[in-house]
Amino acid sequence: MTESRIKGQVVTPLGRLTSGIMLGYGLMMLALMTPAVLLLTFKMIEIDPQGYTSSYGLVAGVGAFFALIGNPLGGAISDRTNIAFGRRRTWIFIGAVIGSLALLWVGMATQVWQVVIGWSIAQLFFNFAMAAYTALIPDQVKQERQGTISGLVGLILPIAMAVGMVLMMLMPNASSITKWTMLSILGIIGPVLSCFLIRDGKVEIERVAKEKVPFGEKLSRIYPSPRKFPHFTWALISKFLLMMGYCSTLYLTVMLVNRMGFTETQATNSVGTINIISMLAMALTSIFGGALSDKYRKQKPFLYGSAFIMIIGIVMFAFIPNYIAFVIAAAIIGLGAGCFTAVDMALVARILPRKEDSAKDFGLMNVANALPQSIVPAIAPVLLAIGGWSFFYIALAVCVVLSMLAVKPLPEVGQKVEQR
Repeated sequence: MTESRIKGQVVTPLGRLTSGIMLGYGLMMLALMTPAVLLLTFKMIEIDPQGYTSSYGLVAGVGAFFALIGNPLGGAISDRTNIAFGRRRTWIFIGAVIGSLALLWVGMATQVWQVVIGWSIAQLFFNFAMAAYTALIPDQVKQERQGTISGLVGLILPIAMAVGMVLMMLMPNASSITKWTMLSILGIIGPVLSCFLIRDGKVEIERVAKEKVPFGEKLSRIYPSPRKFPHFTWALISKFLLMMGYCSTLYLTVMLVNRMGFTETQATNSVGTINIISMLAMALTSIFGGALSDKYRKQKPFLYGSAFIMIIGIVMFAFIPNYIAFVIAAAIIGLGAGCFTAVDMALVARILPRKEDSAKDFGLMNVANALPQSIVPAIAPVLLAIGGWSFFYIALAVCVVLSMLAVKPLPEVGQKVEQR
């Protein structure tokens, strides 16, 4: 039997790599997340005005399932795509183009099933590209700079969402298809331009002889053994639980319409304002959180503090049904989520089980981002039926508390990552 070792990895100058990721990943996230937090809800109101709360949950849930499988699947395929154009650039390009075309399909849809199919394809292929982008960090960035770069990558999402909200607020009279078409174009342009900035290419895969691999070890090629690599599993659990709490924000548009009685115009402006403020807060702590964790060579205190801050914001949503309170709560959640995302990404890059499977394992970790997007819409009607909007938010705040507990077993910077 043999195992693989990667040699000859092309390295992009750090500034150029960072610019390429931020441009391509940023416009791709703008194209995907603007519909996710705003346009998709209005699309379902347009198609299914009487049952949009249920149909939105169906579309979001099914689409997030494809995001779930798209990240590890795309990562594994990217790891094994060894061509001159590059392992990562190939799937950045393919994922972005197909994902953007699927968005255009959603914009033209007139039936719920059409939205389900289009949104699922968009989620699947955008997550192919996402896995390729995130794999560039362990591929090409030295460990001592990964926290800083992860912070910059964490900055991309809030900037993209803020820009998307501003664009929607500046287009109050534009038709639905115009908005979806514009986002589809941006979703292609950014990743294509980033392929010119990012250097990539074929790598030399060195085959090293090893003993016969038992069945359990073969399974670990799909998911790293929790016994041998327990820290990876604890990190995944922690991120998953935290994202359960963060995904409460996915229901912001539905909540404003259903709980507060906002019109479409009021909801658009309100969601735009809330998300811009939240994303600015997220951007602030994302960049500084990653840099400070590198400076002090500590990660776990930042993760604990970030999760606690998020709990405060989610609880405010639960008990203070007031627009100004929502704005403040969203900013608080953004502060916590930004820092957690940046530091957590750096921690994951440090504890990845195998370098040659970095994209696949990062893809598995990114499942923690995608799976809550499926679970929260699925359980939201149940939680709302049990105790209304307050119970909905309290239940998700409890998930963040459990996330803090899952951080405890993780190794700190400088502590040896043991393999059992």
